[in-house]
Amino acid sequence: MTPDLEVVDIRRGESYKAWEHGYPFRTVRWHFHPEYELHHVVATKGRYFVGDFIGEFEPGNLVLTGPNLPHNWISDLPEGATVPLRCRMVLFSQEFIGRLLCLAPELAAFERVLEMSRRGALFRPETAAEAAPVMREMIDAQGIRRFELFITLMGILGRSNDMRPLASSHYLPDPSGYMSVGINKALAYIGENLTEPFSETDLAQIAGQSASAFSRSFRRHTGMALVQFVNRLRINLACQLLMSDDARPITEICYAVGFNNLSNFNRQFLAQKGMPPSRFRTLLAENSRVVQAA
Repeated sequence: MTPDLEVVDIRRGESYKAWEHGYPFRTVRWHFHPEYELHHVVATKGRYFVGDFIGEFEPGNLVLTGPNLPHNWISDLPEGATVPLRCRMVLFSQEFIGRLLCLAPELAAFERVLEMSRRGALFRPETAAEAAPVMREMIDAQGIRRFELFITLMGILGRSNDMRPLASSHYLPDPSGYMSVGINKALAYIGENLTEPFSETDLAQIAGQSASAFSRSFRRHTGMALVQFVNRLRINLACQLLMSDDARPITEICYAVGFNNLSNFNRQFLAQKGMPPSRFRTLLAENSRVVQAA
């Protein structure tokens, strides 16, 4: 069974994503992503799958899955039953955690946690109980407090002396193989051709699906329509260009990231960033002047 790629949206200005959801939910499926994921079960019992491991879970189950390791938690509930809050998760990239470990040698103990996570690291109930309130606060934390909580969480996991690997030692995730299948192939195409014109029909053909089936599948995978998903990626790219080249005209950036209409670009930028691109650039310039004067 081939896992689906889950697109993890770690917002600009944040080091990690912390969130929670109920059950059923769109991400409850056999899936993978390049980010590390710490998964804490708050409610329900059931069966979980990590690589080639299959086991039973209950509230308090705490597992760290490494990059591209397929996983899924399926709750044992009567048909039609729903749970408002099933689990909390913290997701972070390899790049972020790698830079953090280089900057802070005191965090060296966390490296063994990351290494075991490549097979799925199951933590003992005592560690889960200590981590639970930290993860709960991380959901809504802002600013420096978010980073403080992440370091606290690393300390809790790094001090754990009873981790257990889940997948067998010979199990090797194969993201290149996963990405050659269906919707994952279409998502890879979007990433590689973000600034070029393409249609939902084009992507449906790449995925080997009808247009209607692709539309449903894309929403299930990403939680949003194709246009919304592509616009979000293009606006994020526009922000990077605004930050890296303060002399480049906004109109040129608009077309460079794949928009063919300046008014639509401005509208999408305002909707996502809460300000027009001109204001975004002005604030960047003000921040630069303050830094230089300090």
